[in-house]
Formats: sequence, C-alpha cells, structure tokens
Amino acid sequence: MKYLYLHGLGQNADSWNQVTRAAEELDNSVCVDLAKMVKGKKVTYSTLYSTFSEMCDSENEGITLCGLSLGGVLALNYAIDHPQKVKALVLIAAQYKMPVRLLKLQNALFRFMPQSMFQQTGFEKYDFIRLCNTMMELDFSDSLNQVSCPVLVICGEKDKANKKASIELAHSLKYSQFKEIPETGHEVNLESPEKLASLLQEFYNSI
Repeated sequence: MKYLYLHGLGQNADSWNQVTRAAEELDNSVCVDLAKMVKGKKVTYSTLYSTFSEMCDSENEGITLCGLSLGGVLALNYAIDHPQKVKALVLIAAQYKMPVRLLKLQNALFRFMPQSMFQQTGFEKYDFIRLCNTMMELDFSDSLNQVSCPVLVICGEKDKANKKASIELAHSLKYSQFKEIPETGHEVNLESPEKLASLLQEFYNSI
C-alpha cells in the first residue's frame, strides 16, 4: 500500500515531515509537492488535478490518500472519480463545496501580499490567485456517494472556517468517522503533528 500525503495551499511537501516520521508506514509514504507537479504549466485546479490523477493512475497498487485543505480537495476528487483505486482516505480541513466568499476574501488578501511570502511554497503569487479562482465552482455534494473506501475526516478544534463542512462531510460519506484535534487550528500537520500521526496510525491499523 502506498500512502500519498497532499499539503495545503501555502505549504509544501516538507510540511508533512514530522507526521510521516512518527508514522509506521514511513517507507511507503510519499509527500507530494503540488507546485513541482505543475511547474512550467498554467496553474489552474483542472491542470493540478489532471497531473495528480496521472500520478495516482501510474501506481500499480492501491493507494491511501491523506490531504489537508487543497490537498484534501484533490484527494476527495480522485476518490470520487476512481473509487476502485483508493483504499482509504483521510481528509483534513477539506471542503466538499467551495466556500466562494472565503476564497474571494483570500484572493483579496493575496493581492496585497508581497511575492516573497509565496516563494517557499513553490508557487507564484498569481498562481495562488488563479488557483483559487478556478476552484470556486467545485461542488462534490452530489458525488460523495461514489466514495466507497473507509474515510477519516479530521479538523482542528480552532479551525472555525472548516469545522462545519468537515462534520457535514463525515456525515455524508458512507464509511467515515470524524475526529477533532484539540487546541489546534487549520494547519494540523504543522501545529499538532504527533497527535495527527497517532490518529492516522489508529485509522491505518483499522483498515
């Protein structure tokens, strides 16, 4: 089994390092760098998802996808489109219907931020803006029944922007459970890596 970890927008593949080091499946874990996947291409959600799908399709065995925020959206999208390929799914602070108002607010803030604040992510400033713009119409509400694998939905206690959607998502998926990580915000993999790793290990051992 291959375990693929997908970071959020504003993070990079290294954002998972503390989590994967604490997990028993380290040898089978791959922390995907989303920016490198679309390097040299026009950064849109469809381009990113297409490239990510090709990578997953190339795996000869079943995969477990663990994604945070943007990474969670990609993981959910792929599990809907390829239920036979995904053996387990972990969705952290993931939305299944894009919060358009929040995305517009984020983009407004991005426009005033200096380019230097985006460099460590591998994306350019306007990659962020274009990516958010092309995600606004995403809505998986009517497709959640396509997901057939066990699902663990996680959200930080302090992540007010995503908690409601995470609980709704867990209730809407067939074989899912919801876990909240106390005293933690949106970036669970950075704020509470050991607690997250413990939840992941418990989930992986149960499937």
